[in-house]
Amino acid sequence: MIKKIFTVILSLVLCFSLCACSNKEKEMLPKPEVTSGIRGEQFGIDKNINESTIDKYLNRDDSIYRDMRMLKDPGNYEAIGGDSYLSGFVRGFEVVPYPLLVNVTNLPEEVGNSYTGKTLYTYTEDGNYIPNYEESLEILEYYFPKDKNIFLMCGGAGYAGMTKSMLISLGWDKNKIYNVGGYWYYEGVNNIEVKRRNSDGSISYDFWKVTYHDIDFSNLHEVK
Repeated sequence: MIKKIFTVILSLVLCFSLCACSNKEKEMLPKPEVTSGIRGEQFGIDKNINESTIDKYLNRDDSIYRDMRMLKDPGNYEAIGGDSYLSGFVRGFEVVPYPLLVNVTNLPEEVGNSYTGKTLYTYTEDGNYIPNYEESLEILEYYFPKDKNIFLMCGGAGYAGMTKSMLISLGWDKNKIYNVGGYWYYEGVNNIEVKRRNSDGSISYDFWKVTYHDIDFSNLHEVK
């Protein structure tokens, strides 16, 4: 009898826990809202979901998490206090490099040029995104599914903001995309460090920790 009662209580506890998790997943998100000041005006960082609060919004079944940096960016981000290497990331974020999606423009003068190789799209002076490959849109929709909330991050928030602008321009719902800011300013509990100092004082990067989505342009079909 006691064993039966214990089993019933345990089942109720598990049911309550599962319901609580389910409710958390379905909890309504605040609509994207650009913050005030330079963080909003220059980078478009979200007011409610950003480096300070992102921990509360991780692990949602209705959302995807994308870090837009390269493993090693040709740009000199050390010149603006950052890191050209992907030195770490927030747990749950997968890396889809923005410079492989479209040609990078409007970087700070100190940074210089980023990657200048092949890209899925070309951004034109009149503000259009022209596909370079027949598969360009299909790849974009695969990495950024339209039926999910999309949380974007990078080093300092620039690539994340550019990605948000690109997706919205190409038809994504602006109310489902959040620029959550820059990893360089993240101080939460879900930090995964990639950069480490070795016993001899040298620096190395554990890129094996990163879920990194490269794009093999050699297998794509160029738009004629």
